[in-house]
Amino acid sequence: MELMPGYKRTEVGIVPDDWEVKPLHFLAEKIMVGIASAATHAYRNRGIVMFRNQNIKPGHLDDTDLLYIAEDYEAAFRNKRLKGGDLLTARTGYPGTTSIVPPQYEGAQSFTTLITRPRRGLVDSEYLCAFINSEKGQQFFEQNQIGGGQKNVNAGSLKKLPVAFPPTTGEQEAIVKALSDVDALLATLDQVIAKKRDLKQAAMQRLLTGKTRLPGFSGVWDVKQIGEFTDCTAGGTPSTLNSAYWGGEIPWMSSGELHLKRVQYVEGRITELGLNNSSTKIIPSHCVLIGLAGQGKTRGTVAINLIELCTNQSIAAIFPNESFNPEYLFHNLDARYDELRELSTGDGGRGGLNLKIIKSIEIPFPSFEEQDAIASVLSDLDAELAALEARRDKTRNLKQAMMQELLTGRTRLL
Repeated sequence: MELMPGYKRTEVGIVPDDWEVKPLHFLAEKIMVGIASAATHAYRNRGIVMFRNQNIKPGHLDDTDLLYIAEDYEAAFRNKRLKGGDLLTARTGYPGTTSIVPPQYEGAQSFTTLITRPRRGLVDSEYLCAFINSEKGQQFFEQNQIGGGQKNVNAGSLKKLPVAFPPTTGEQEAIVKALSDVDALLATLDQVIAKKRDLKQAAMQRLLTGKTRLPGFSGVWDVKQIGEFTDCTAGGTPSTLNSAYWGGEIPWMSSGELHLKRVQYVEGRITELGLNNSSTKIIPSHCVLIGLAGQGKTRGTVAINLIELCTNQSIAAIFPNESFNPEYLFHNLDARYDELRELSTGDGGRGGLNLKIIKSIEIPFPSFEEQDAIASVLSDLDAELAALEARRDKTRNLKQAMMQELLTGRTRLL
């Protein structure tokens, strides 16, 4: 591909002629590893803050779960004390993820993280942090990870990271400002979404128990077990050893897709042959679906299918009928996630729900009209949340596109 005038090819791709590409060690006063000695004996309720790899998020430190170490223990590692503007890079977990140390954590320590102290006047700390977290930076870490089951990066690899940067800190700061404006919008959206979720949770707790009644409704609610007003079933999985069972036109849902909540599309497809030679079965739309098994978060997760489909054996489907509003039942069970997990049979995390347990769950029932009204309020809140989350996703995609343009010089701000 022919280069545009004013651009050159480099190891990080095409950048402007006046940009430089240097290994990270050239841009840093020092690159070192945080405290690497066992420190559990020095943990305290108060003391010197010690960040861990899990505190490192892209561009910022998560300080909601901090460790503290004793001052006398920390004194032996004074050469590793953090300064405001230092960069912390995760070695494990999400290797390469990098955050910047804010001024209020000057003097804190870190445990086994990678610490980079940028050269002042040569490169802006926030610009460098953004570049390391960019697609180019993360590709480097993916190609330079070491280790077996738990991948990690080391200081030697980090020092070799090629960084493209504009010739002036003024242009670097302009890039940072543009990205920070998007970060501020994302932070605002996160706050609005959190508040909306809290509002929905409060509404569910009040409306689904009858503690708060919507205008125009009164009277005593009935309480019925699910098995008293409808039936339920579990699915199955055609043999994966027979290719003739897979790749057809029939949607087949795995338990991992319960997190979709309102299921309008699933990845799996089976054939009529697969349907007829397994215990799975086609269920109508608007069944309430419950995860039966799993050691993770799937067990007890509730969803509702908006299309006909079949499911695997780890999903129970509660059939809709004219005696109740499926949306009301969906919201009721969705609000009882912890309760559903506690109902699971078995020991500890290996338990599971079954159809007998599902059928015995008691549901408080108002009139059909009140069910409709409650479901409408909660579904509207769901729609508002979905719209906010979609806007946040678009904003995240916008930021990624901006990083691609600004951190390679394809778009110049100065």
